[in-house]
Amino acid sequence: MRSSSLLMRTLSGQKVVQGTVGKRAIVVLLGMLTSAGVVRAQPAPDGTESDRQTIQMLVRRVEQLEARVAQLEAAKQAAPAAAPVETPTQTRAPADAGPEGKSAHAVMERMDTSNTLLRIRGFGDVTFHGSDRKGDTSSFTLGQLNLFVTSDISEKFKLLSEIVFEADQRNNFGVDIERLLLQYSHNDHLNIAVGRYHTAIGYYNTAYHHSTWLQTATGRPFLFQFEDGGGILPIHNVGVTASGLIPSGRLQLHYVAEVGNGRASRLPTDEAVQNVVDENNTKSVNLALFATPEAVRGLQVGFSVYHDRLQPVNAPRIGETIFSAHVVLVRPTFEWLNEALDIRHAPDGSAHVYDTPGFYTQISKRLGSYRPYFRYQYVNGSDSEPVFPDVGLRQGPSAGVRFDASESVALKFQYDRTSLRHQPSYNSLALQLGFTF
Repeated sequence: MRSSSLLMRTLSGQKVVQGTVGKRAIVVLLGMLTSAGVVRAQPAPDGTESDRQTIQMLVRRVEQLEARVAQLEAAKQAAPAAAPVETPTQTRAPADAGPEGKSAHAVMERMDTSNTLLRIRGFGDVTFHGSDRKGDTSSFTLGQLNLFVTSDISEKFKLLSEIVFEADQRNNFGVDIERLLLQYSHNDHLNIAVGRYHTAIGYYNTAYHHSTWLQTATGRPFLFQFEDGGGILPIHNVGVTASGLIPSGRLQLHYVAEVGNGRASRLPTDEAVQNVVDENNTKSVNLALFATPEAVRGLQVGFSVYHDRLQPVNAPRIGETIFSAHVVLVRPTFEWLNEALDIRHAPDGSAHVYDTPGFYTQISKRLGSYRPYFRYQYVNGSDSEPVFPDVGLRQGPSAGVRFDASESVALKFQYDRTSLRHQPSYNSLALQLGFTF
């Protein structure tokens, strides 16, 4: 009885023996049980059945152990057939790998993306609009579906992109990569980005991107309309941009310097943004300075100068210079935006310079969930302007109210009055639902 009890406690232990040692232990146990089986065939000397029951329990326990060992052996034999899964950080070069081994190790460490964090934020809008302009029809319009994607590649490098799905005037959908930037942040004084960006002309273009939900009004001021929507500025550019803080104490002075392909001008039907091929070797240059003084919360004052050389077909080359200045005051419950621009086009071989001045002012006040707003805008282009002769004179007021139904949904109602130089003035209404997700 004492031996059987001790053997039972041994077999009932927490650990299962594996490998060769486990098999030898099973053989020994089977031998013991074989002997016990012989004893079991003979009547017990004391006439009790306790030893027989104990041996039967041991037999069942050994059968279970045999099944478990067989399972472990099968798993061990199948393991080499599967490729081992290793993360790059687990890969180590051998001690005697030499320079090649160290290089491979460094490459594997650079390939480690375990810390990369991909974030996707979505924006969209649906608008019902109509006007009394001849030829216009009232319609529901599906606005841009904007996927704003960012990724922290490392402590210094980050990726930013805006992928936009939208329909054109023929109701056909297309996909545009509106922004795609690899950003390097050295410190507060030097940040460099390469790719497609929103040109730092004025304030609005870099403060509000491809989302109506981010804006107070239903749309952008005419001066800052996107190129495919009839805009007259090089809103997008492809190249290199640098920005940072200039040591200036409480004045908080910032700079932006950009070099890019500039806008296309060869044919009116060409894509306005030169994403792949530049039509000439001259690059656009933009320099901007702005201050955010600590003395006035929410105030920003700045100016920018943009220059490029355009090369239209069957026409002289044109020097393009854009001057801009802005004064804005943006606080959680109040905003006042003011910007003025002058677009100068100087054709080669001509003493005449074409100036297109423009400005807008927009003011709004938040009252609970409601934000009423007012905007007035003005653009005056020459009828013989060589780059955009169809703009002419455009001016008029806009008034509306934004209602934030939740933190992610905004309903806007807006009235616009537009006056043109050679065409009748017209009125329009728009009801827009903007959202983020």
